[in-house]
Amino acid sequence: MSPTYPFLELLAPAKTAAIGRDALVHGADAIYIGGPSFGARDKAGNSMAEIAGLVNDAHRFRTKIYVTLNTILHDAELEAARKLAWECYDAGVDALIVQDMGLLELDLPPIDLHASTQCDIRTPEKARFLADVGFSQLVLARELTIGEITKVRAAVPADTVIEHFIHGALCVAYSGQCNISHAHTGRSANRGDCSQACRLPYTLEDAQGRIVAYDKHLLSVKDNNQSDNLRALIAAGVRSFKIEGRYKDAPYVKNITGHYRQLLDQILDERPDLSAASSGKTKLLFTPDPDKTFHRGATDYFSNGRKADIGAFDSPSFVGLNLGTVSKIGPDWFEIETDALLANGDGLNYLHKRETRGIRANSVKQSDNVWRVWPNEKMFELEGLCVGLEINRNSDHAWEQALSKKSAERHITVTATFAETEAGFALTLQDEDGIHATATAVFDKQTAKNPAEAETNVREQLARFGNTDFELCGLSIDWTQPWFIPSSLINKLRRDAVEQLTTARLAAYTRLARKAAIEPPAKYPEESLSFLANVYNKAANTFYKKHGVQLIAAAYESHKEEGDVSLMITRHCIRYSLSLCPKQAKGVIGVQGQVRAEPMTLINGSEKLRLEFDCKACEMHVMGKIKKHVLRSAPPSVVPVTFHARRG
Repeated sequence: MSPTYPFLELLAPAKTAAIGRDALVHGADAIYIGGPSFGARDKAGNSMAEIAGLVNDAHRFRTKIYVTLNTILHDAELEAARKLAWECYDAGVDALIVQDMGLLELDLPPIDLHASTQCDIRTPEKARFLADVGFSQLVLARELTIGEITKVRAAVPADTVIEHFIHGALCVAYSGQCNISHAHTGRSANRGDCSQACRLPYTLEDAQGRIVAYDKHLLSVKDNNQSDNLRALIAAGVRSFKIEGRYKDAPYVKNITGHYRQLLDQILDERPDLSAASSGKTKLLFTPDPDKTFHRGATDYFSNGRKADIGAFDSPSFVGLNLGTVSKIGPDWFEIETDALLANGDGLNYLHKRETRGIRANSVKQSDNVWRVWPNEKMFELEGLCVGLEINRNSDHAWEQALSKKSAERHITVTATFAETEAGFALTLQDEDGIHATATAVFDKQTAKNPAEAETNVREQLARFGNTDFELCGLSIDWTQPWFIPSSLINKLRRDAVEQLTTARLAAYTRLARKAAIEPPAKYPEESLSFLANVYNKAANTFYKKHGVQLIAAAYESHKEEGDVSLMITRHCIRYSLSLCPKQAKGVIGVQGQVRAEPMTLINGSEKLRLEFDCKACEMHVMGKIKKHVLRSAPPSVVPVTFHARRG
């Protein structure tokens, strides 16, 4: 598969440059991070100076840095976005992740471009088009099955990298196809400011007004975990494995990056035809466990077909792992029967009246498999706590403390040759990528009084690479006889050689140039675009017209749509999850023909959303209209302005 790209890339998120360095040390082959603006997580921005520093550290390990420039842009923002692209290029950034096709009409630097998942890449035709217009890496829709990914891979050129999300929170809507947040609050998900209406509780009514589900988080789905599908995804053609989480803190990034680094390294050991996309080996100083960090339950979503249990309907928060049940209650304590080890400061919780109630363990004491817990809270405050109640742990204090310290090392292997020269001695280092550097020292040679001790000293001093990027895996000594050499001289040679090798690695690093678009311009798969194409500026309009689109509607953020429209399109089907799908009833005696996909209604307070079911496409549409207070707030100015057109 894809002989021109035999690398596997583990792509980790970074809220900050510091967390990016954590991802680097814990095994990331590439890191994606938000710049100062125009990222789809508007509260996870970083200055260009911070990104430039991260780039320098990452490139020493051949780890790439991708900057998210993946919001849709109005005309007044095009010039600022163009300047930001150039700033990223000047800082050494390897690629931009973009959604807005208007960027391709600007005078961009020759920087690699990746098509964001916000581009809604679900079909082979869409994927091929994006590859033909100059995208080298495509972030596929999370909803695709492994079979559908295989078809996309077959449709694009061999040098196009297929990227897929393997872990983290899931947007219930097809990415780029959700406007609920903007319709209700004026906060646009396409512009990085989602209000997360999908995590709210709703009551579900059928077409006759009967309550089907009460106060459930019916649009909230479990978190993505593709740990068991990595080999199948590789076989399908995925080469970049993306971890979601640009709002996540360092422990999450360390844990999940380390987890997938171990899994991918196991596969690489089995597959000599594949290699990691960066240099160095990671040694973890802890045991990764995805269940220890925030998640809403685990699902592989649609990778292996539709499943009924993808919903996180009871709670959108992190419940954690089940510990056991309450066995006894005292005046200021309670006991849990569990085989797990507890610690002072653990975060516990339980479910009461459809709500998750949290407990902080002030102190704990063990007796056999029973733990007595003295909570921070008063016992009378813990409503619903009773004997037989299940208790979960969502904060393992001891484990989190371990992650707050140094939790991994990453080193590039080198071989060393120590040799005598006419004027003294030289040390040559060659790394695993074939890059080498030589340091020399002038020194009057003196015959060693103890030859064995002289050689041992050379080997011991040269093995001390300490806090450098390198680790010695082989040393040869080339001299005519053992010489007396002061340890200080050997150490200086080692330091000088390491400095030169580090400089040589950075000098040898090359970024991929932007992929050229085919000529004549590729034809877009459709001749018309609805508001769901998110065309928000005249540059994007120009782009699509150039590629054969005749009718182009303005993005929802332009407030041109009237009445009820699809505020969300999702492959998640509430009917299916609640066993109310007509296809589920097919062939069931006494039920077949009785279940119809009639519209339903989601209710949250005064908020009502109508659900319509497209059974042919196996999709659910959440219908609604833009609120009056949002309409009264004019969208950002979309006026004709001059933009720097793409050269040529």
